[in-house]
Amino acid sequence: MRTRCIDDRPRPPGPAGRIPAALHATVLGVALALGLGACSPVYVLRAGLAEARILSRRRPIAAVIADPRTPPATRHKLRLVLDARTYAARVLALRTGESYTTYSWVDRDTLLMVLQAAPKLAFREYTWWFPIVGRVPYKGFFDFDRARDAARTLERQGYDVYLRPSSAFSTLGWFNDPLLNTVLRYDDVDLANTVVHELTHNTLYVPSHVAFNESLANFVGGHGAIDFFCSLEGESSRHCDVARRRWHDDLVFGRFLSDLVARLEAVYARSELPAATRLAMRDSVFQDARLRWVAQVEPTLLGDQYHGWGLHATLNNAALIARRIYYDRLDLLETAYQRTGGELRTFVRLVKQAVKGQDDPYAAVAKLGAADRSRS
Repeated sequence: MRTRCIDDRPRPPGPAGRIPAALHATVLGVALALGLGACSPVYVLRAGLAEARILSRRRPIAAVIADPRTPPATRHKLRLVLDARTYAARVLALRTGESYTTYSWVDRDTLLMVLQAAPKLAFREYTWWFPIVGRVPYKGFFDFDRARDAARTLERQGYDVYLRPSSAFSTLGWFNDPLLNTVLRYDDVDLANTVVHELTHNTLYVPSHVAFNESLANFVGGHGAIDFFCSLEGESSRHCDVARRRWHDDLVFGRFLSDLVARLEAVYARSELPAATRLAMRDSVFQDARLRWVAQVEPTLLGDQYHGWGLHATLNNAALIARRIYYDRLDLLETAYQRTGGELRTFVRLVKQAVKGQDDPYAAVAKLGAADRSRS
């Protein structure tokens, strides 16, 4: 997946330190095919071979469902994927192509490792350049030992690093993306969310604006899961309630991250202070964040996917950048969504029109909401 271009939507570790919800990666397979830019030919070859194996194992999901050897739990999840895909296409008008009509098996729980890095005293991501998508703040590895070696190299150079697992991918519509067995461990709500999230990438992807792309897909995935279950099963259904609670908590988590980043940037801006002093101040900000999360934020959550985050989360600049990519200005998107009528299909269409050719997609979305309000 990526030489790609990776992108995964990390969820905070739960009480046991695991990552309980959808971790996925977005990959531009076309970048592998081109082999351009800053990636070495060996890296591209390895990634290309790994992706080729995944694609070669594809089976039609309908055939897997019909196979009497398929376990009932797997059959249920596969039917849910097809239902969510159909909903995304027919109701949300997302570009589905042939994505998620096939199923592919990989031989391990983690598909690839995603590496990110950042300076210790600057909230600025280390980036890699890839064809089509431009600069992105992550790099994916199917070879886990090479991922760890790359992380150690960046650490020796003085960077914060964050290495995390990813279990799904999207080629942004360039290939017939299969559903992977690694994703079937998600619960029903996260599974539907992930399908809609990835199909959002197929529909709209703004080169070199990773945070916007991922946050928009996070937004559409969260609201899409709500709409899907609440329309399919009813407003009083358990899945509808869980989807609503999780989106509420995503907004809470996004606000907390924004505040934490602002506090860190205030420390990093104190250039008159020695680096050692600013590093000590940074540690204090991190410790305060953990305490505030446990005492003030966690009691306001409606679901359980963020419980334990304050105790178990990795806190450094690279880890926060990795998180924030998926939670950047969700409130701005939510406000624009409400101002434009609160209908997801219409919102996606308006956003797609608004950001076309714009240097700042967030500004374009903010104007979209403001323009709608001025007409009311």
